[in-house]
Amino acid sequence: MEVEMHRAVPMLATFLSVVFSGPAQAAEADRYCLRGRNWGFPGNCQFATRPQCLAAASGTNAYCGINPRYAAPRRR
Repeated sequence: MEVEMHRAVPMLATFLSVVFSGPAQAAEADRYCLRGRNWGFPGNCQFATRPQCLAAASGTNAYCGINPRYAAPRRR
């Protein structure tokens, strides 16, 4: 049961962050990425805010970082 809760909490946090992100944040819904051993690079980039990403990372070995698409200025 403990293993199932370990997986359910981050999934619930991810679901709630997507549901409550709202239309104002929809344009930049991929600004932060959940990263870690299970996510690869650049990771799960579906978070508009850092708190949303941190909520999904809570209780796991994952961490949050800026999506590489937004980290560097665009070149022309």
